[in-house]
Parts: sequence; C-alpha cells; structure tokens
Amino acid sequence: MQQMHPGNLSLRARVAELAADPNARTIAVGVATVAIAPLLLPLVKPALKATIKTGVMLMEKTKGAIAETGEAIADIAAEARAEALAEAQQKAAFPAVLPIAKSPSTEG
Repeated sequence: MQQMHPGNLSLRARVAELAADPNARTIAVGVATVAIAPLLLPLVKPALKATIKTGVMLMEKTKGAIAETGEAIADIAAEARAEALAEAQQKAAFPAVLPIAKSPSTEG
C-alpha cells in the first residue's frame, strides 16, 4: 500500500511518481480520451463512416457468396444422390452375370 506523502514533495516529483504507476497511467489515458473524443469525433467521422460502410458492403457480398456456394454444394449432393440411386436400381434390375467356369474335361 502506498504511504501518504508529506506536503513538501514538489509537483514535478509527484507527477513523475504517478507516471511510473501503471494504474495512474491507465486512468490518465482514460480521462484524456474522454476529454479529447468530442473534439476528434467530428474530424474522423467521415473516415469512420466510410470504413463502416465498406465493411457492411463486404459483409453483404460475403453472405451472398456463401449462399451461392451452399446452393451449389446442395445441387452437387442431390445429383450424386440421384446417380447413386439410379445405379442401385440398375444393379437390382440387371444382376451381374457370373462367368461360367469351364470344367477341365471340356478344355481342349
């Protein structure tokens, strides 16, 4: 725990001590951000808006591309399923003919 400093510390020494403390630096950055944000926001608003707009457009294009890819994969799967079913039905309708083994007496 920090000790209370007597009043004889100079302002410069106190600021240097606070600057060395990571918690004090974090608080100072937060306060500065809150104080400066209203001044900077109008300046960066057009760039920020354009960046967000570009991100939204890219997201929409990506959604469309993913949907098209999903449809293409579903079509391929349906075609494969139909071909497999047709092959199975064809095999059931026309069973494979087994070759007739020749007996050794008929060879000649």
